Amino acid sequence: MYVPSIFYKVYEKTLHRQIFADQRPHHVGLIVDGNRRFALAQKLATRKAGHMAGSDNLEGFLRWCLDLEIKMVTLYGFSTENYNRSGEEVEELMSIILSKFRTLKTDPLIADENVKIKVIGRRDQLSQEMNEEIDTVEAQTAEHSSFQLNIAIGYGGRAEIVDAVKKIGEQIKIGEIDIGDIDEQLLSNHLYTEGMPDPDLIIRTSGEERLSGFLLWQSAYSELYFTETFWPAFRKIDFWRAIRVWQQRNRRFGK
Repeated sequence: MYVPSIFYKVYEKTLHRQIFADQRPHHVGLIVDGNRRFALAQKLATRKAGHMAGSDNLEGFLRWCLDLEIKMVTLYGFSTENYNRSGEEVEELMSIILSKFRTLKTDPLIADENVKIKVIGRRDQLSQEMNEEIDTVEAQTAEHSSFQLNIAIGYGGRAEIVDAVKKIGEQIKIGEIDIGDIDEQLLSNHLYTEGMPDPDLIIRTSGEERLSGFLLWQSAYSELYFTETFWPAFRKIDFWRAIRVWQQRNRRFGK
C-alpha cells in the first residue's frame, strides 16, 4: 500500500504542475452518470443512496473548478427523458434536487466564491415549490460574477432547439424579424444558454460515450471526455486527467 501511495502523490504533483503551466477551459459541461450503478456496486441500501452520494460530490467538483480558475460549469442534473423513469425514482431525484437548492441558499461556498447560479430547461414542468426555490437562489446570486454554475433540469437539447424555433416563429409572426434574419447567432440568442460561451470540454462519467441530448447545439466544437468512473466515485485526480487530455488536444474549429 505504501509504494502506490508514493507514486500517486508524485503523479498528482506532476499533473498539477502540467495543468497550471497551460491554459484551462473556460466552460466545462458535466454529465453526471452512474449513481444507480454505484449504489449497486457499493451494495448501498437503496438506489436513492446512490443519487445522494452523487449530489454530495458536487461541492467538491465546484471547488476543483475554482482552484483551476475555470469560470463556468454546466451540470446535467435532470433530463426531459428522465421523466420516463418510474414515478418513485423521479420523486426521489426531485426531492434530492430540491434539497440541494435549499442548501445552496446558505452554502458559504456560493457567497464566498461569488458564484452565480442559473437553471436552464423547461421549468414549466417543475413543481411550484421547486420553481420558488430556483427563483430564490437565482435572485440571491444574480449579481455574482466570479463563477457561474448552470444547472440543467427538465432539459433536453432537442427540446431547447424546438423552444428556440418557437420563439423565433412568434417574432416572425408579429413582424419583429424576417425569415432572412435567421442565422446561427439569432438561434443561439434564443437558446436557454443565451449569452454564454459554448463549453470547451464536456465530461461524462460511468463509461457511456454519448451526449444524451446535452447541449447539442452548443457542443459542436466541444472536446468530449469519457471516463469509466461512476460519478459518486469521481475524484479530483480524475478531473485533472480530463483537463490534461483537453490541454493536449488540438482544437482547430474546422480550420
